[in-house]
Amino acid sequence: MVEETKKKTPKKPKPRRSGLRRFGSIVKWMFILGIMGILFAGGALAGYITSIVKDDIVRSGEMIEQQISQNAITGFAYFRDGSPIGQLRTEEDRRIIQYNDIPQLVIDAVLAIEDNNFNDHEGVDFKGTLRAVKQRLLNESVQTGGSTLTQQLARRVFLSLDKTEDRKVKEILLALRLERFLTKPDILTAYLNKVPFGNGSNGYNVFGIKAAAKGIFGLDDLDKLNTAQAAYLAGLPQLPSSYSAFNGVGEFNETAFKRAMDRQKLVLRRMLEENKITTTQYETALEFDIQGSLAKQTKKAYATYPYLMLETERKAAEIMLAIKEETAGAGETTDNNVLLEEARQQLMTGGYRVYTTIDKKVYSAMHSISEDADNFTKDSKARGKEQTAGIMLDNKSGAILGMIEGRDFNIEQMNYATQMIRQPGSTMKPISAYLPALDAGLIQPAGILDDAPIILKDGGKGYHIPKNSNNRYQGLVTARYALNKSLNLPALKLFNEKVGIEASWAFTKKLGITTLTEDDYNAKTGVIGGLRYGVTVEELTNAYAAIGNHGAFNDAYMIEKIVNADGKIIYEHKTNSKQVFSPQTAYLMTDMLRTVITEGTASTVKSNYKHFKDIPIVGKTGSTQNYGDVWFMGYTPDVTLGMWVGYKEQINTLQGKSQQRQAQTLWTKVLNAVITKQPDLFVTDKFKQPEDIVKKTVSAYSGKLPTKLTDRFTTDLFNSKYVPTDSDDGISNATYITYNGVNYIPLEGTPSDFLKQKIVVKRDKPIQELVKELLAAFPAMKTHEQLSYYMPSDAKTDFPTEVDPRVDDGSSPTPPGNVSISYSSGKAVISFTRSGSPDVVGYRLYRSLNGGAFKQQDVIMAGDSLSFSPGTPASSNATFYVTAVDVAGHETSSGSVAGGVVSTPPPAETTPPAETPGTEPTPEPEILPTETVSPEDPGMIIIDPPTTENVPAGTGNSQGSNNQGGNSPGGGNANTTGKNTEKPQ
Repeated sequence: MVEETKKKTPKKPKPRRSGLRRFGSIVKWMFILGIMGILFAGGALAGYITSIVKDDIVRSGEMIEQQISQNAITGFAYFRDGSPIGQLRTEEDRRIIQYNDIPQLVIDAVLAIEDNNFNDHEGVDFKGTLRAVKQRLLNESVQTGGSTLTQQLARRVFLSLDKTEDRKVKEILLALRLERFLTKPDILTAYLNKVPFGNGSNGYNVFGIKAAAKGIFGLDDLDKLNTAQAAYLAGLPQLPSSYSAFNGVGEFNETAFKRAMDRQKLVLRRMLEENKITTTQYETALEFDIQGSLAKQTKKAYATYPYLMLETERKAAEIMLAIKEETAGAGETTDNNVLLEEARQQLMTGGYRVYTTIDKKVYSAMHSISEDADNFTKDSKARGKEQTAGIMLDNKSGAILGMIEGRDFNIEQMNYATQMIRQPGSTMKPISAYLPALDAGLIQPAGILDDAPIILKDGGKGYHIPKNSNNRYQGLVTARYALNKSLNLPALKLFNEKVGIEASWAFTKKLGITTLTEDDYNAKTGVIGGLRYGVTVEELTNAYAAIGNHGAFNDAYMIEKIVNADGKIIYEHKTNSKQVFSPQTAYLMTDMLRTVITEGTASTVKSNYKHFKDIPIVGKTGSTQNYGDVWFMGYTPDVTLGMWVGYKEQINTLQGKSQQRQAQTLWTKVLNAVITKQPDLFVTDKFKQPEDIVKKTVSAYSGKLPTKLTDRFTTDLFNSKYVPTDSDDGISNATYITYNGVNYIPLEGTPSDFLKQKIVVKRDKPIQELVKELLAAFPAMKTHEQLSYYMPSDAKTDFPTEVDPRVDDGSSPTPPGNVSISYSSGKAVISFTRSGSPDVVGYRLYRSLNGGAFKQQDVIMAGDSLSFSPGTPASSNATFYVTAVDVAGHETSSGSVAGGVVSTPPPAETTPPAETPGTEPTPEPEILPTETVSPEDPGMIIIDPPTTENVPAGTGNSQGSNNQGGNSPGGGNANTTGKNTEKPQ
């Protein structure tokens, strides 16, 4: 066998790598790993940034420009003459400036300290940022901010001011985006308009370089800033609260000022280093007295005019809302309070200028009265502070010239003049009763009204009988007299019966009273203040101003115009005058209100007003139950002034005559002060009488043309359209008998000495009918007075319409008893007790002198007082006795006599007629004491007929002859002989 020998191939050894190749490999892998690290870090950074900005919107250039241009601009309010009231309510003062109006000096100062590379970077200064990081890490003593002006602007406009790392990233990205869409001048201008500079000399936080110059140095023009001042301002934005030389009320803060001065020196050094100023300028600036150039401390407008600023803001916001609604049209229903607040915020931050109608001198004069504690009652622990409110209006336009909004803004911010609603009392009478009645010809000043009770339902099943403040009813009176004395019943009858509630309230609403409710249409006493809520001082004064404006109503207003930040007028008041009633009605009402002052309830005004000779005034008093409110509404030919006095809670009432007349007192003091300080408002020296006003003498019984029978007259003014053409039908000759104060047709056989035959009055509602109504109402009333209380003073002059209700019982009356004598002022007074018989018509008095025969002296009607006063002197030897007389003439003498010795027996008693079978005795009627009306107090309005052709109105038997009305219009004065003084209504 042949054996093959196999050959093995040997393995080749691996070549050894050179050092160079090994180094290259390392570099390669390091490069790869570096790239991977960079990509990883970049991805992580991108992810981090993405996580930070993921919820942020990407802002377009248009959006950026829009938000950058938005600035909260301070608004201002102005008086009527254009002088400033102050800035609208905010703790900030912001004023906008354009780039071209910023001096280069200011720009240089700001850039030197805040961003010296501003013109070179693209929004972020990386060198500055790294420097700031290093300073922060090493905790170096001097640290600089790494943020550029662009970053600061981005942060202020788009971000919160919280210092977080996330915010810094957003800030850098936003700054880069801002630089893309905005120019450098745009960025710098926006920055200087938005950054804070601390507090100004009035305590407001000033934002923006223009507000800072004004608030800190009192300079409106930035060009007036010198180098030292510019550097001072430029240093403030870094720490405005720490550098502010003024505190929140404008007081100087020395510690903060020193810090600000250290900062100013740093700014000047940087300006010098940047070659923005010379060495000479630097040294001059250091020597300048900054403290001496600071603005003087001033009070905020809300400290000087707090009420006025709030009211301006409120009324202007309402106008802003109305403008918005008018522009936008009908939209989704939104809470009006929310919309109003949005309008207010727009007003506060939109740079609006609000021009008011407030006259600075008038406002000052009014507040000089309200701010003087000596003019008011001392504060009470139980009732609080006596409050007051007043408004003065221009009659021709309705412009509000001045206000008293309250007495202490720190206690109560509510404007009592425009926001408070209170019961008006009798100040409502002219507006809702007399004016509509005059205008419709239902009454004229000489027209006759019956001041007699009216029975009203009380809302339940009972009744209410209104009273006058003097606790009496005066019967037939003229309309002028009823208003002069503020009698309630005549006004109630006009309101309820002649005009009617529906028509009266419709008329009242035309005069701007908006507070009436549905309940008020059922308020029969609404015309004397019985309203659901009441009225505001502003609206009631506004209604009276229409009388002074000849019947033309202009809605009261306080905002003359509103101008936006661009100088465009966005609102201007336009007068919308409405003729609600005739000039003749206005003049007659004015003349009636004149005598309220000269002869009526406004005696305090009459005593204290100083300008009767030059400026005529008229007006009306008013008060509510127990004097929870007192009012006086008055006007001159040019202005109307309304005043209210009371306490915050109406339950706290005014005490004593001084407080109860306080509205009159303050009204007069305010008007006197305004006339002194602003006499130019009072240019009209008399109330102009329109055509068709005539003077006429009419019957004082009916207000109609006198007849031969008429014996009482009144002369007064009339609208010629409503001069009466009918003859007097208010009186008649009649024979009658009086029983319990009421006149009746006598029964046949009634003794003639108890009968009266004279002129009697025919009234719309005879007293007999009133008595029936009263007696029917009494059982349904919780409380009421005696029947005699409700009898008018002239009830005994009433025309009889019904027969005497007493019936002869067929027998002589029981005798009067207990005859006694006393002496008053040396004259005999004979008293007795009444007879028990129901058919007694009265009593006779008999007298004997010196033992002679008895002779009849006098008679007294049944129901009158049980005493005779014959005038017999005490020295006379007189003896008296009394007899009772019934409706059939039967007479029974008293069983006793009074006085001296009886020599002649009294007359024998009359034998009673035989009793008729089958008849029942007549039940005894209620006999109540009735007020005796003396000849000196007839309870009637009497004016003697004129003795000459040209008798001025208001003459005759007028008691208030001292007419201090100056050039006031003439008017008749209703005369009464009753002289009780009535408290104001």
